[in-house]
Amino acid sequence: MRYKEYIQNLPAYKPAKLIAGPSADVVKLSSNENPLGPAPKALAAIMDAAAGVHRYPDSGATALRQVLAERAGLGLGNVTCSNGSDELILLICVGLIREGDETVLADGTFISYLMRTLELGGCPVRVPLRTYAHDLSAMAAAITERTRVVFVCNPNNPTGTSNSAAEVRTFIASVPEDVLIVMDEAYVEFVERDDYPDLLAELRAGRPNLLLLRTFAKIYGLAGLRLGYAYGPEELIGYLEKVRPTFNVNLLAQVAGIAALDDDDHLQRSRAHTAASRTFYMAELRALGLEPIPSETNFVAVPVGDDAVVGAGLRDRGFTVTTLAGWGLPGLIRISFGTDVQNRGLIAALKDVLS
Repeated sequence: MRYKEYIQNLPAYKPAKLIAGPSADVVKLSSNENPLGPAPKALAAIMDAAAGVHRYPDSGATALRQVLAERAGLGLGNVTCSNGSDELILLICVGLIREGDETVLADGTFISYLMRTLELGGCPVRVPLRTYAHDLSAMAAAITERTRVVFVCNPNNPTGTSNSAAEVRTFIASVPEDVLIVMDEAYVEFVERDDYPDLLAELRAGRPNLLLLRTFAKIYGLAGLRLGYAYGPEELIGYLEKVRPTFNVNLLAQVAGIAALDDDDHLQRSRAHTAASRTFYMAELRALGLEPIPSETNFVAVPVGDDAVVGAGLRDRGFTVTTLAGWGLPGLIRISFGTDVQNRGLIAALKDVLS
């Protein structure tokens, strides 16, 4: 077979190592999922729509896009939906990256930006984090004539840090208009800082090279349905629609998304639980002599020395976390927030491992 060399040289995908024994004994704190479960209104909508899955869904996810557009103060043509936000990252690269083109991204951010660039034969330019957050001035300086896309994850996965409105405004103003700025805001609903940037306002003002990625996987608890979406200029959204697979968002995901957006009680409970879990982990990790990274998300990253050893030790005790050496952050683990009982159990297990 005449394989593409740059794809053949990619590392093979390796699913997270599972724990031997009954799955009920495994506490999964490695994927930043909502421990409170799916939004109840979304679950009810799924049940109501289940009998109709013998029909194809609306290929344009029109009803869902309309709700999203109205909430953002934008038009229907400013929104596209996808099979998870990871599909959007792939579609961006399919649409904009030719062999040899560059993307700029942080060294220590969501691994999908790197992998999707490489899959299209692009050249990722990785800029080191500064105090575990995006160094936006250095990223702007890394842009060249070959740059097609800049990826910024704000708040950042896997460190949980975020950049201020002032930093982001300065950065956006410095990027040439023929370079796409992808701002991945998968964790935006968890942010508590007062000076977080309102980039929807930038789109309403006509910013031509800005795309905002969002997801239903995190605070809405719909990770298993794979539902993402993006806000952007109508011309750009229309262009990306040309590479979007037909029926990429299934029927149940569409109705669940609409219902989840209407479930404010679940949203507020999830925010409150995340805030309480964040306070708990910061205090307990510091009590263990560790220095957790301040987070604006539903997870916390913390340096532990040898992340592989600590991760294996936690796995042996029934907990999965994410080790970050492969993300460019050796020595760190990322702990997703679980239920109160799970959080206390993780800390007890970590204390045992470190001892």
